[in-house]
Amino acid sequence: MKNLKGKVAVVTGGGGGLGRAMGERFAQEGMKVVLADVQADLLAATVAECQSNGLEISGHVTDVTSQESVNELRDFTLSTYGSVHVVCNNAGIGAGAEGRMWEHELNDWKWAIAVNVMGVIHGINAFVPVMLAHGQEAHIVNTSSGNGGVSPLSGTPQYAATKAAVVTASECLYAQLQEVESVIGVSVLFPGPNILRTGLFESWRSRTDEFAKQRPRKTPYTTIEQIESQMKAAGREIAYTAVEEVAGVVVDGILGNKFWMMPASDRGDETMRLRYESMKSRTNPAYLRQVPG
Repeated sequence: MKNLKGKVAVVTGGGGGLGRAMGERFAQEGMKVVLADVQADLLAATVAECQSNGLEISGHVTDVTSQESVNELRDFTLSTYGSVHVVCNNAGIGAGAEGRMWEHELNDWKWAIAVNVMGVIHGINAFVPVMLAHGQEAHIVNTSSGNGGVSPLSGTPQYAATKAAVVTASECLYAQLQEVESVIGVSVLFPGPNILRTGLFESWRSRTDEFAKQRPRKTPYTTIEQIESQMKAAGREIAYTAVEEVAGVVVDGILGNKFWMMPASDRGDETMRLRYESMKSRTNPAYLRQVPG
């Protein structure tokens, strides 16, 4: 896309954190924005605050695990603004599983797949046909993570596996749109290069009854403060990336038609190299880590 002014953007997971930052940045670029989130109260407060700041932002409560709900988001967007040009499939959760992988509840897997993978697929199914029909320049941004998209953290198998799937789905979507000579761009976003302060570690607050845990937790949910302590104990420097900075990467990536929205990171590059060398030489993986970062 050559410019964003006057275009329409949809962002899932837009009630707070990175999704909100992207929506605000799009509006600042002159776009009309629809923020979607499953948490109605959070979404309403965010939209009200954005509107009070003069931003053209609307909200629509959406459960990305449901194709019907995402279709309703599409219909709301079209009825409100008449078209859609940018869709950010950004909603994501950390499953909050306890113990080792073989001890995790199936609902931990089902919830992570339903939001992190099927949420992206539902967004593609709902919006790509509309974009193809109007024939204008458009762009899809799918949020992945270095945790899974580059290499997994061993303690978060649901999150890592689903974020790896987002990368592969994005690659396939990009190739298929190229095959039909579409003017729709595709990007996969790796927020970072450092930790983001978002609601990811409080995902359990939005867990619906359909995917409810089937046995009581033995320990409290992991917090960002615990992650900080783990990193300190491992001798790792703690650094944060502002969500507004990532939103800027998204805007630049859309305007530059960049598939890989991946900020430069020496640590990330080294992990990619180690993983590639392990695969190329068929040696056992020695690059796997437990502590995020």
